[in-house]
Amino acid sequence: MSIQERRERERSERERLIVTAARELAEAEGWDAVTTRRLAAEIEYSQPVLYSHFSGKGAIMAAVAVEGCAEMAVELRQARTAAGDPKQALAGVAAAYADFAERRPALYDVMFTHAVDLPFATPEAPAALQEAFGEFRETVRAFAGEDELETLTETFWSGLHGLVTLMRDGRLRHEGHDRRLAVLIRRFSS
Repeated sequence: MSIQERRERERSERERLIVTAARELAEAEGWDAVTTRRLAAEIEYSQPVLYSHFSGKGAIMAAVAVEGCAEMAVELRQARTAAGDPKQALAGVAAAYADFAERRPALYDVMFTHAVDLPFATPEAPAALQEAFGEFRETVRAFAGEDELETLTETFWSGLHGLVTLMRDGRLRHEGHDRRLAVLIRRFSS
């Protein structure tokens, strides 16, 4: 292995360490607790080392969001492909999305509620964001009919996001969550 290859590997490992530490700290204490000073202390590197990898907290949050979208895409794909028919796929993807948000609240927040510098809904969006959206698109394709597929996909995702976010923030009753998801699926697929 050349010196250059070793340096690149070490740089990649440090970036991975920074992103992992940010995720863990955010899940434990929230995104307000994630600062470059705190991360530097957590990973035992100086702040200038962090800044040599990321321009600041926002860039770290964006890296976490991309990683989260890749993980969510896998879970959505599993739910979609395990279903026996399109309606089951719609219900499975909706449940997987809601479960992801509940199991990983800080990750979900950085992906979909905090401002991050990522080009969502554009061809320039990172592959992981496109893959996650693509799973929604493939799930609703069977129900598009005369509707434009991208718009229908955005509408389905918006409905899910709204239900999940309002429930998580205490604006909707937690005990009514499954019933609301069932209504969304029934209305969307009829």
